Amino acid sequence: MHTKITILSFVLFAMVSCKNESKKEETQTWRTKKEALENETHNQLLDVEKEQGWELLFDGKTLNGWHLYNNPGVNSVWEVVDGELHSNANDESLTAGDLLTDKPYTNYELTLEWKISSRGNSGIFINVQEKPEIPTAWQTGPEYQILDSEHMDYNLPEKRPGCLYVFAPQKNAVEMKPGEWNTTRIKQVDGKVEFYLNGVLTGEQDFNDPEWKKMIAATHFSKYPEFGKATQGKIALQYWYFETWFRDIKIRELQTL
Repeated sequence: MHTKITILSFVLFAMVSCKNESKKEETQTWRTKKEALENETHNQLLDVEKEQGWELLFDGKTLNGWHLYNNPGVNSVWEVVDGELHSNANDESLTAGDLLTDKPYTNYELTLEWKISSRGNSGIFINVQEKPEIPTAWQTGPEYQILDSEHMDYNLPEKRPGCLYVFAPQKNAVEMKPGEWNTTRIKQVDGKVEFYLNGVLTGEQDFNDPEWKKMIAATHFSKYPEFGKATQGKIALQYWYFETWFRDIKIRELQTL
């Protein structure tokens, strides 16, 4: 009888210990994830990023460093909400247009995160030439495509997210994450550009290559004489009637030989 009680006690102790250990492990996992989310920071630079020459293009609080293309100082669709740069597509009293950096860039690496509403369309224009006689940013600046997976153009090869819009399909296949944050990286050195979406190389083009002129001539952009000519210029975020969110916009200028 004593032996049976001892065995039963041992089994019960082992079961309770395993349960407590499992609960402890789950609690630690939950706490780790919870703490990570609570301590998640955005629109800030790490010390190592500062050492590497990175600068914030968006401070998470204001539109400092940005203005509406050809229309600075107006009450535009662009606003800052909860540390995110948001395009407000719900208030028709606001002035619509693309948001442009105050400063032009030549050789640089740009990173940012973006999220877009269902069926939404947007983009990032580079090498934009802001001139009163040119009404829109896209008439000079080639576009890094941003598109929601529910958009009717999503499965068109030359209009997929991360593409050099209209000119080439994704160099390597990758999906955008619907309803979630996606990561973009754009690198340009001496007119040679690389596009990345969620860590995958999606586009490459040398804007100094004579072939680039032929590519432009084969599209509707041939109607716009300034399109794709520059290898330096401002960076613009496209507004296209749908809500889009941006954060962690960082840039570092690159030195070349």
